[in-house]
Amino acid sequence: MLKIYNTLTNQKDTFVPIDEGKVRMYVCGMTVYDYCHLGHARVMVVFDVVVRYLRALGYDVTYVRNITDVDDKIIQRANENNEDIHALTARFIDIMNEDAAALGVRPPDMEPRATSSMGDIIKMIETLIGKGYAYQGSNGDVYYDVSRFENYGVLSGKQLEDLQAGARVAVDESKDDPLDFVLWKTVKPEEPSWPSPWGNGRPGWHIECSAMSTQCLGAHFDIHGGGMDLKFPHHENEIAQAEAATGEHFVNYWMHNGFVRVADEKMSKSLGNFFTVREILKIYRAEEIRYFILASQYRSPLNYSRENLDNSKAALTRLYTALRGITLSETNDSLCEPYKAAFHNAMDDDFNSPEAIAVLFEIAREINKCRDTDLLRAAMLATCLNSLGAVLGLIQDDPEAYLTASACTGDAGEGAISAEAVEDLIARRIIARTDKDWAEADRIRYELDAAGIILEDGAAGTSWRRS
Repeated sequence: MLKIYNTLTNQKDTFVPIDEGKVRMYVCGMTVYDYCHLGHARVMVVFDVVVRYLRALGYDVTYVRNITDVDDKIIQRANENNEDIHALTARFIDIMNEDAAALGVRPPDMEPRATSSMGDIIKMIETLIGKGYAYQGSNGDVYYDVSRFENYGVLSGKQLEDLQAGARVAVDESKDDPLDFVLWKTVKPEEPSWPSPWGNGRPGWHIECSAMSTQCLGAHFDIHGGGMDLKFPHHENEIAQAEAATGEHFVNYWMHNGFVRVADEKMSKSLGNFFTVREILKIYRAEEIRYFILASQYRSPLNYSRENLDNSKAALTRLYTALRGITLSETNDSLCEPYKAAFHNAMDDDFNSPEAIAVLFEIAREINKCRDTDLLRAAMLATCLNSLGAVLGLIQDDPEAYLTASACTGDAGEGAISAEAVEDLIARRIIARTDKDWAEADRIRYELDAAGIILEDGAAGTSWRRS
């Protein structure tokens, strides 16, 4: 029985979909004005695994992940670059999709964009005004009246009275209360704008997601996800907007992944301590990054360090080494059922990927124990390992290709010894050993070791992998 830690209730709740056999899920996606950093990668990978597992359980999943392609940061960057806003966002959407594909993240079923959803956004704002939840300020902007929504704070646990007591005196006196937030901004010079009943302008950030999610999934859906930093005020404001507009309960299960941390600080662009996916891909392969993300439970902090990424690289190597040289075979339930049960028990416990990965290593150990004595058993176990790994998006590459490929596709891979050169040196070492020229055989081994090549001598001959 799947249990999800629900931020709305602050406990693990048994998952019961609104419609039997179907799941509707929305995740806040990227604001596309720069390269994706590791924090963005975590959101994409975590919820990719959530979708994979829900589908593995047999659910018909509709997965929506939006794109914010107009906001203050995008406009500022476009002006800095002297670049058209649409050209800027199109370029970074392509880059985002390339990074996601490299990390094994499958595309969402629907990917609405703010600029393509103006009709839905304006309609929701009109509804909020009509119901008395929003008003137009003296400056022309439209604001949400937080005091009108009695459940404000239901997600974050913040009390309206405490927020009001702690709020600074508003410099902008065009809104009724410092806590009120903008739904529609009037046009400013050198900014893109769209026509509306309140004049030309553009939407505030929060209203975009309420409008896009309800348009794609309906007024009431199963799961809403995103980073922990979005819980307040973004997701709190989404609830206020959507429930006031539709009169229905918005979302049943709220999921928030933890921060990525560097030296005990949150990784973020504002702090300047972020690493882009593309920078990390110059040193590590994409699957190593994906493994690193999944080696921590999604709600816990993810501590970025070269040591932790090196550990992920070594762990993946052990899994691929277990699969190496084994042809996958049809398996039987009696052999693999205990491992499948343990894997599902881990994932049913709030998508506990570290515990699920531990099961993969149990299977790998059993494969290594029997690969030389019971090849059929090893082959069936390898099939089980490959199948469960697919749920996490791991160990789907050809083992031989993975173990002998260059470390990465970026600068760090340049100058690496080629596979052909390795095979040539191994052939020369075999000749040296046949001739009992142990000094030459050792010299070749040392040469390969210095090039990051590890030799493994066995009954079937000599195999190799990159360290």
